[in-house]
Amino acid sequence: MGVQTASYLDAIEHLPDGARLVFHQVPWEEYEKLLEDLEDERPHLRVSYDGGTLEVMSPRPEHEKYARFIDGLVRILAEIRDIPVECVGSATWKRRRLAKGVEPDACYYLASAGRVIGKRGIDLEVDPPPDVVVEIDLTTESSRKFRIDAALGVPEIWWYDDEQRQMSFHELVSGSYVEIRESRFFTDLTPGASAIVSIQDPIVLGDTTELYPDVAVLAPRPDFYVDRPRRQVDHPQGDFFS
Repeated sequence: MGVQTASYLDAIEHLPDGARLVFHQVPWEEYEKLLEDLEDERPHLRVSYDGGTLEVMSPRPEHEKYARFIDGLVRILAEIRDIPVECVGSATWKRRRLAKGVEPDACYYLASAGRVIGKRGIDLEVDPPPDVVVEIDLTTESSRKFRIDAALGVPEIWWYDDEQRQMSFHELVSGSYVEIRESRFFTDLTPGASAIVSIQDPIVLGDTTELYPDVAVLAPRPDFYVDRPRRQVDHPQGDFFS
């Protein structure tokens, strides 16, 4: 381990939940080495890289609950609509040529699922990016990562703002994201509709009923529930932000 990488890890070791740490002028090689070290040391962290600026975010425990909620919702919607889906969690997406890398809170292959299902070691140099990435904001603003996603060619971002308790959808258009009324992949998934998942609904996502029902919302078709079975389904090494 290099001296510089060790200093990064020392700073990260003191990073509290819900905070982020930013390092400047970090070479690509140091970024990749840090990814390797954190994979074993603290795999729950989210690391992004943008042209030499490296950011490490430590999610709060409830952050993961929201991600699991959305993950379960996507699986159910895909099954109901018979849409192939590959859920790839908070995988690392990076391209050296662009000097950009990112780890979303969740991401999914939908339209491109057939190209990656069953494939190990997805490489953005030859494979498509995920169709949807999810960013969940509880204590920090994640919209700063949108330019990384745009450079990597991610078609759609779902952004959950806990302060507003609402999901918004953003589509990549001419190199930047514009907010759209509904997801292009699930056309009845909108920010303002009634929640699909609650204690009263016939679909229960494990222990997620304890969460706010408007983490993700859906306007179901009139026949949505017809014949549907019930199922259980400042540090010296960088800038510190909390």
